Amino acid sequence: MAAHVLRLRLALLVGALRGDARHVARTIAGLVLLTAATVLGFWALLTLRDVPTETAEAVIVFGGAAVTGGFALAPLIASADDPLDPRRFATFGLPRGPLAAVTAVVGLVSVPLAVVAALAVAGVVVWDAHGVALPVSVIGALLGVATCAMLARVSMGLAAMFLRERRSRELSGLFVIAVLVVVVPVGVFLTSLEWRRAVPTQLSEAVDILAVTPLGAPWALPARVAAGDPAAWQSLLVALGTIAGLGLVWWWIVERMLTTTERPMSGRARGGLGWFGVAPGTPGGAIAARSMLYWFRDRRHLVNLLVVPVAAAVTVVPLLIAGVPPEIVALVPVPFAALFLGWLPHNDLAYDSTALWMHIASATRGIADRLGRLVPVLLVGVPLLAVAVPVAISFHGRWAMLPALAGVSVCLFLSGLGLSSISSVAAPYAVSRPGESPFQHPQRTGAGGAISQGVVMIGAIILSAPTLWWAWIALTDDIAAAETALWGGLAIGGGVLVVGLIVGSAVFERSGGRLMEFAEST
Repeated sequence: MAAHVLRLRLALLVGALRGDARHVARTIAGLVLLTAATVLGFWALLTLRDVPTETAEAVIVFGGAAVTGGFALAPLIASADDPLDPRRFATFGLPRGPLAAVTAVVGLVSVPLAVVAALAVAGVVVWDAHGVALPVSVIGALLGVATCAMLARVSMGLAAMFLRERRSRELSGLFVIAVLVVVVPVGVFLTSLEWRRAVPTQLSEAVDILAVTPLGAPWALPARVAAGDPAAWQSLLVALGTIAGLGLVWWWIVERMLTTTERPMSGRARGGLGWFGVAPGTPGGAIAARSMLYWFRDRRHLVNLLVVPVAAAVTVVPLLIAGVPPEIVALVPVPFAALFLGWLPHNDLAYDSTALWMHIASATRGIADRLGRLVPVLLVGVPLLAVAVPVAISFHGRWAMLPALAGVSVCLFLSGLGLSSISSVAAPYAVSRPGESPFQHPQRTGAGGAISQGVVMIGAIILSAPTLWWAWIALTDDIAAAETALWGGLAIGGGVLVVGLIVGSAVFERSGGRLMEFAEST
């Protein structure tokens, strides 16, 4: 049975090079790019032979953990069918235990795992140059590749059972955003380090943590054994336990697939729904999906989003002209961007025009409306700040200020969102109608719009004043205040957001008639 399944797997790999000319060209181009990336990664790893052991360990553990996590997440997002799906063998009446074992072993034969294996070989060469015994480094590499393979098997099985009809290009976009949130800040931080010197304490602590987790344990094993670290046995036990645990989960998945009736596929019924097919089937999910469509297609919202980077960049020029040191100026644009991002939805309800009647007529709860409308801003703001904060710190040059800048940015962002959740329902003001120029504003008889804008922006700054003060102390006097700024910013911003959602929800539920009158008259 094993030999037959292996032949089928090899035939499928070769069959990928067959088909029409366009398909073959795309496949070959993809393989060429993947090969080039593998060669580049192999060469980059080999350069670690001349760096200190601690540096090589940090790079390999971080890189290995990221690759392993990718094997766990990618199958949950991608929409490709699993060629080794156990249900394909259901008609042959094969024993479930041997089938689970065979599909797990044959799953090692794949292009992504071949890339990981090549990089693992480079890791073995690196550890050999650092004096690590060859059997130890080989065992670590084999455990790492096996962990990736089992994670891919389990993730594909879970996706096939539960997530197949929920995956879409929108969900793939969320995955890309999540990758950017994690990879870009880490990449900026790692590239800023002077690798010939000692690894920073914070990075060493992160490596120590990853060394005893399923993601990093196999990759940290060689360095731990060579250093005589007692944690080496923990890494070995975690790596072996992870593979054994994933094997049991895979056996359960095979058992379930072969003994339960497959659910009717609802993918066609949900096809073409875009964000509505991704969002939960709840009032809040529907409002979030509709808000996503508005924010990324309505010119009025797009113009508001474009204002954020422009406004943040404009703040740099007068400061530089005034003679402020560039390393200080580098810290200014990100908090301004966070403030504007939190301020953006302060009048979000007014952009609904007459569509607001759907929420009120269906007795939508206020919390569903308030939360749903914040989803687009969060989806834009969180990745933007996650990337911008480490980039700004890299220009500043003092990484100890990272917690302070993050705390200030988060506090301004969340405080703005909390106040906007109240403002947009308590004091909406007229805006340009759908289809009109986003730069065309209707005439107003009062100053309600200016007051609403000012209250949200100034209020967010006032509420964030303690965090700003702690950050200033960290910059000018005591760097220990940076941690206080981080946790203080999270607490203040999170508290304002929660209070804003509660108050805004109550106002929404009690002001249905007034809001309908506003929507019909603007």
